[in-house]
Amino acid sequence: MAEKYEDKLGTDPMMPLIFRMAMPSVAAQLINLLYSIVDRIYIGHIPVVGTDALAGIGVTSSVIILISAFAQFVGGGGAPLAAMALGQGDRGRAEKILGNGFTILIFFTVITTLVTAVFMRPLLVLTGASDNTIGYATDYLSIYLVGTFFVMAATGLNSFINCQGRPGIAMWSVLIGAILNIILDPIFIFGFSMGVKGAALATVLSQMCSAIWTLHFLFSKKASLRIVQSCMKPDPVVIKPMMELGVSPFIMTSTESLVGFVLNGTLSKFGDIYVSALTVMQSAMMMVSVPLGGFGQGTIPVISYNYGHGNTKRVRDSSMITLAVMFIVNLILFVLMILFPGTVASLFTQDQKLISVVAQYMPLFLLGMTIFGMQRACQNTFVALGQAGTSLFIALLRKVFLLIPLSLILPMFMGVSGVYAGEAIADATAAICCMTIFTVKFPKILKRMGNK
Repeated sequence: MAEKYEDKLGTDPMMPLIFRMAMPSVAAQLINLLYSIVDRIYIGHIPVVGTDALAGIGVTSSVIILISAFAQFVGGGGAPLAAMALGQGDRGRAEKILGNGFTILIFFTVITTLVTAVFMRPLLVLTGASDNTIGYATDYLSIYLVGTFFVMAATGLNSFINCQGRPGIAMWSVLIGAILNIILDPIFIFGFSMGVKGAALATVLSQMCSAIWTLHFLFSKKASLRIVQSCMKPDPVVIKPMMELGVSPFIMTSTESLVGFVLNGTLSKFGDIYVSALTVMQSAMMMVSVPLGGFGQGTIPVISYNYGHGNTKRVRDSSMITLAVMFIVNLILFVLMILFPGTVASLFTQDQKLISVVAQYMPLFLLGMTIFGMQRACQNTFVALGQAGTSLFIALLRKVFLLIPLSLILPMFMGVSGVYAGEAIADATAAICCMTIFTVKFPKILKRMGNK
């Protein structure tokens, strides 16, 4: 009975299927976004110290993103391979991928927690923490580290629920934690006067509930693809392709952390208020990019399953629908933010000076993101098709090859504007290059499928 969910990935009408699979993932990512956005909104409105506290939380985000990036080896690398295996009718291999993925998450939890705890202060200073903000950053991160396993489990394993055709269950794993976080944030931050420590504690408790929900389902008989103890023993034959495919989403996420180190470090030389402004602008960017990423993640099981099943038409149709939706929605939302930057900034702070800085630089910062929906859609498709090398190159192109050098070089000539301009140039250039690669490679992949 459980297998009927997977069968629908290869038989249901494509447009309704895409939205049925993607919208719960969009909702889940929107809700998940509230973890960081709600924290920042409440923290930014703390009387007197809100602006410095916001900068402190901003610099911790680079470290937190780096920790969560390791979960992408499992979620981003393992789930598409498991979906392909299910499409090929190889349930045993799919269970091994899931079991090995769970073991890898435990290993990554231990390593990342220990390393971050030992080198916490130097890491935060490197990412732009100043004497005024380092206290807020260490207060938040020291508590956040307690919940590292919950973050890993909730982030890394949720995709395995989606790949077996159960997006509703996957959405609830995020929904539970996010609602709890929204409730607990004001209680701990203001009610118990815990400040940023309260925000961190609320996040840890919320992620714990999400992880419990996810693990309970994947260990239960309700799941058609379950975590089985016999499949948890590390197997290099299973782990190697998972790591090869997962390295792309890992680098996409981890280089976001590297970008944070570079941008915050550069901006801190001009003043803490520019670090706070970047925190606001990146939060605004996340309000669009995170749910759109959820749409892309929701379509990956459909593309991967039909690729494994050898259905060329359904692979083409699902990919084109994904590209059209992500490009159009991305364009509309970022244009609105560019037109009304002050309104967006006022969500996060009442500090008029900070709102003024954001209103001045946000249009420049977000300009390249207007066409970035193309890259997100194409890169998700390459991941879904198991194109690890191509996906890895695209991930490196925007952040490592373009954004980091531009953010270091342009400020020499443009001052603080150069940091924000580097983001725009890198985003637009990477999107155009990615679409060009997709236009060349995708028809060749479909042709090879048809010749099998």
